[in-house]
Amino acid sequence: MNLSALYKKAISIGIESDPRGKDLVIREIERQKKEYEKLRDREKETFDIERLENPYPDSRILYGKGDEEIKTIFAGIDIEVGEVLLAETLRNKNISIDLLLSHHPEGRAYANLYSVMHMQADILHKFGVPISIAEDLLEERIREVERKLMPANHARAVDAARLLNIPFICLHAPSDNMAASYLQRLFDEREPYTVDDIVELLRELPEYREAEKNTGGPKILAGSKNRKSGKIFVDMTGGTEGSKEIFRNLSLSGISTIVAMHLSEDHWKEAKKNHLNVVIAGHIASDNLGLNLLFDRITTDDPLTILECSGFRRFSDRKTSYKAQDV
Repeated sequence: MNLSALYKKAISIGIESDPRGKDLVIREIERQKKEYEKLRDREKETFDIERLENPYPDSRILYGKGDEEIKTIFAGIDIEVGEVLLAETLRNKNISIDLLLSHHPEGRAYANLYSVMHMQADILHKFGVPISIAEDLLEERIREVERKLMPANHARAVDAARLLNIPFICLHAPSDNMAASYLQRLFDEREPYTVDDIVELLRELPEYREAEKNTGGPKILAGSKNRKSGKIFVDMTGGTEGSKEIFRNLSLSGISTIVAMHLSEDHWKEAKKNHLNVVIAGHIASDNLGLNLLFDRITTDDPLTILECSGFRRFSDRKTSYKAQDV
């Protein structure tokens, strides 16, 4: 398939697996279109027109025309300048590479990472947090993340790809959506009784088994293995960590256990203070899961060669007793 088709397919899959539900995502896209129509001509000139079809500003074609034929992908959790140069070195050794694919955003997608965080409010609302509280608590955190991103040199890796003429794409939210929805459904259907049962379920998946070999596997960060799991909330999509103030509301809404990719020290303290169990599945392991599930769908009808780099390992065989239909 060509680059444009691959990109559009990934975004479509991301929408289908969005924890908010596809209908709500479509409503948000329609709202974005109405807002665009209200803009003055000068404002429309700098508006990111892709937002009228792609609801994830952290996922973009960073370099490429779109008509490039893609057969071999150099895929990593991060693609930075070093990985771009590594890809060029491999190409000079007659190893075909048609596309650089990063999970984590670069370029303008990284600069707009904070914009994706708005989806967290709707996810929290699905788990019983009033939407007004969710939006209010997230508002300041989103501004904080935006301020942190403003001084960053976003364009370095994209410039390297452009100078070496290698197409470059990043798929962040669609991949994270896959991991979040897959694991949420896994826990909802298997109903792990204790916190340790959650860890054991994660260990059934190849990404987490591989991570354990490198001491990056699932860990209980708050609570203990014999505590009952109760209602489980998988917190793995929506840009980056939300407000630390949200844990009280999650506890009040009936959540007992959070399964997350990672948790800052301040967030961990708040979770503990509000009597929540916390299982850290593992950041890179969970990113691997999401990207693998995304590749499984993308390559259903169009096989692609995947070259692994930067912490990514390709697993396509779900050797787990979980029998629910894949995302």
